[in-house]
Amino acid sequence: MRLKKYTDYGLRVLIYTGSKPEGELSSIKEISETFNISTEHVRKVVHQLNKLELIKTARGRNGGMFLAKEPEDINIGRVVRMMENDFVLLECFDCNTNRCVITPSCELRHVVNRAIQAFFQVLDEFTLEDVLDNKEELQILMDIT
Repeated sequence: MRLKKYTDYGLRVLIYTGSKPEGELSSIKEISETFNISTEHVRKVVHQLNKLELIKTARGRNGGMFLAKEPEDINIGRVVRMMENDFVLLECFDCNTNRCVITPSCELRHVVNRAIQAFFQVLDEFTLEDVLDNKEELQILMDIT
């Protein structure tokens, strides 16, 4: 299974923003430079995270972004579900495009579906707070002072 880069970038934005000292804003430019991601990609991800009410943005000269919720209230499984638009890992998962002749008798899709459920069950056990458990190390690696 593979998550889209968009989801990966979304999680990185949340980690970066959650690693900032209390009251300090993050900027698209900082995140872009830290992770070597184009500012346009980061801008799109930030827009989506703002729409999902995971971050809030402030415009202007001293603008930036900050977490809209406490890190313990941001569930990693939920974030991944909101950022990904589908989990079509096999052709048979998509009724509109499925042309596989063995679908009516195939057990593989059930096996893969169970694996996806297990994947999310694990992600659902963690919050952003858990991911920020080593905040001091993250701040050093991301050059957050």
